Amino acid sequence: MTETADELSAPLGQKTERKKRRFRLPFTAMQALAVLLGLVLIVFLSVALFTDNPLGGEPMARVALRKPADDKQPAASGQTEHAAKPGTPQAPAGENKTVTIIDGSSGKRQDVVIGSDAGAEPAMTMTGIDPRLLEKSRYGMIPAVADGLKPFTVYAADADRTKAAKMPVIAIVVGGLGVGAAKTTDAIMKLPPAVTLAFTPYGADPTKLAERARAQRHEILLQVPMEPFDYPDNDPGPQTLLTTLTPEQNLDRLYWHLSRFQGYAGIANFMGARFTASDSVMQPVIREAAKRGLGYLDDGSSPRSIASAQATAQSMPFAKADFTIDAVPTSVEIDRALAKLETVAKERGLAVGVASALPISIERLAAWTKTLEGRGILLVPLTTAMLKSKSG
Repeated sequence: MTETADELSAPLGQKTERKKRRFRLPFTAMQALAVLLGLVLIVFLSVALFTDNPLGGEPMARVALRKPADDKQPAASGQTEHAAKPGTPQAPAGENKTVTIIDGSSGKRQDVVIGSDAGAEPAMTMTGIDPRLLEKSRYGMIPAVADGLKPFTVYAADADRTKAAKMPVIAIVVGGLGVGAAKTTDAIMKLPPAVTLAFTPYGADPTKLAERARAQRHEILLQVPMEPFDYPDNDPGPQTLLTTLTPEQNLDRLYWHLSRFQGYAGIANFMGARFTASDSVMQPVIREAAKRGLGYLDDGSSPRSIASAQATAQSMPFAKADFTIDAVPTSVEIDRALAKLETVAKERGLAVGVASALPISIERLAAWTKTLEGRGILLVPLTTAMLKSKSG
């Protein structure tokens, strides 16, 4: 009825339309859209069929690896590899960086902060380093003998050796330095020059701290991490010398440690009760250190150490610590250990004590050294004690 009414009311000659209109694309626009979709499909199929991508389109990150110019041989099994941690930005030049060191025999990963000068001939930046006593390794510069000169002799601290030959002497070695700039600086500045300082190879900037120690006339040593009996539960750190490695692999690790800084007169064990008890692994290390003109300090922590016999066989300057003076780090016990050290020096002519850089140890040592000569005992650098022992 409504439609009839609409037709009657419409103008003459026109009909009404029910307006259910749909939006329609012109035919040419539909053709263009179809062509576009077809092109996209063709490109996708081309990539899938003709691109060699075994990951099936997963996101990838490409890392450029540069082979050192002087490393023409692949690393032997058991040597370490250095790799940047995924997602860790590379440190700009002149800054410290953290590297993951992967043990080639166990696959164990460890992070260590290494200064930007590692492996970049750090000795050249230190004052007082004789360039003739350096030899290039794949890790950087390491000690060498040249023109009849040895690092043991050139880098020994000054001492009155004539006086030392006539009276009891004590040498004190404070170790564990280089990791922790504050405690290292305290040892350098608060202890007298006759105290020998031993640095681990793991500090962020070992060259700078070693140079400062030498500037204050301290004699310095390099502590080389060696395998203890409870390794790896008790782990000395990256590049530890191990009884499970071949002599060539341990020497390669030794070179890494030797390259960390320069100016040391000798090396010392850092832990190493198992390693220093094994003739087959100790002999190559002692022979190599002796060949490079270094002395050796046994810290006395292992009664089974064969270092003394090995050093004697190589005619190598050697000393073994009599006491760890801060094994119990209290004022009373440290003073008691120092008194025992004096007794040994008077009975035997010389004594050697080792200590860590604890604040209480530095405090007691600084006070004790001021009064020592008044009791008829001379404080001497370790090299002087080694020479006296050898001549005695």
